[in-house]
Amino acid sequence: MDGVGKSVLMIGTFDTKGLEFEFLRDQILTHGFRVLAMNVGVMEAKTRFPIQIEADTVARKGNSDLQQLRADADRGASMKVMAAGAAVAVKDLLDAEGFDAVIGMGGTGGTSVITSAMRSLPVGMPKICVTTAASGDVSMYVGASDIILFPAIADVSGINRITRRVFTQAAGAVCGMSNCVSASAESDRPIVAASMFGNTTACVEYCSGKLSVLGFEVLVFHATGAGGRSMESLVCGGSVEAVLDITTTEWADEICDGVFSAGPDRLSAPGRNGIPHLIVPGCVDMVNFGPVDTVPQRYVDDKRLFYEWNPSVTLMRTNEAENRHLGRIFAEKANAATAPVAILLPLRGVSLLGAEGQPFHSPEADAALFDALKATINAEIPMVEVDCNINDTEFCDTAVDMLMGLMNKAEPAT
Repeated sequence: MDGVGKSVLMIGTFDTKGLEFEFLRDQILTHGFRVLAMNVGVMEAKTRFPIQIEADTVARKGNSDLQQLRADADRGASMKVMAAGAAVAVKDLLDAEGFDAVIGMGGTGGTSVITSAMRSLPVGMPKICVTTAASGDVSMYVGASDIILFPAIADVSGINRITRRVFTQAAGAVCGMSNCVSASAESDRPIVAASMFGNTTACVEYCSGKLSVLGFEVLVFHATGAGGRSMESLVCGGSVEAVLDITTTEWADEICDGVFSAGPDRLSAPGRNGIPHLIVPGCVDMVNFGPVDTVPQRYVDDKRLFYEWNPSVTLMRTNEAENRHLGRIFAEKANAATAPVAILLPLRGVSLLGAEGQPFHSPEADAALFDALKATINAEIPMVEVDCNINDTEFCDTAVDMLMGLMNKAEPAT
């Protein structure tokens, strides 16, 4: 059997979907995998298979009581408790016993609970959720994780000609993914995470090449909101040696309601988790919107400077007030870091479009950012200015040298 010695965690509401999960479990067993079951249903389970983590355990880990949830009969409140408890329970199980993959099935409610648990697991562990919600905006389910949403097609209700095939294929998929994870395929080189955008591609690719020669594996994340969240999630997972944060444009979208915001926690994970962090205000001279006709009317009325990057992306130049705001935010994030951190400033443009002669070139707006940073940053945090554009070789060389310095500073004394 190809799954001998491996186990799959199966998460679901066994009170309403016992028959469906029994079928799924049987399919996983045919591949030679052991199945661990976690019940996140509030009412009495209707199953004929053993449950390793019962619903009352999940409820307690969500700081509640199962009997009280049943008595209250508040579905929304119950789902919040079980989602919170499931996220804790799966991590505890992983630490105590370990498992190789996780699978769940449900409608929108079950999916929200199941994916809450999945999001707490490390990147790289196979995660499949068979769901009726696998279309439209699924960001609330996937978040910054690598969850695969498997379309249920028909409702997860009963075993019929559609669900039989879907559940069988989902079982095969999660087992196949688990068998594809090989320790020998993992690189043993230390990881540097880097943020990139089209306007900083030349810089990041140059730095990645230098770092690769120095023995590092560079993981590049596209600064589109989801990219920044994914990068910081990986940092929180303890897999990253350092962060080369060249492209912090997601903060411009955060303060100006652009489409690529990564949320207010962006720039926090490295400092909070003891990871060396080089911060560059890359591409903060631009806010991202969709096609031209999707730009908020207030910006059109203010006659802001726009640039159509492609038919799907319209860029807006940030102004001096916005850059002062960004400067203060960046300084506050650096000040809060508990790990080596430094700031690197390109004085001749923070993006390709911000270079001299390009549409977003504005020394005044850039200066507002730099001055706010200098006024707010703690004196002991290094801040280096380079008299060139962010994509120039001199700037790239300085970025790599500074990152290496931060990493050396973070190494414990021998």
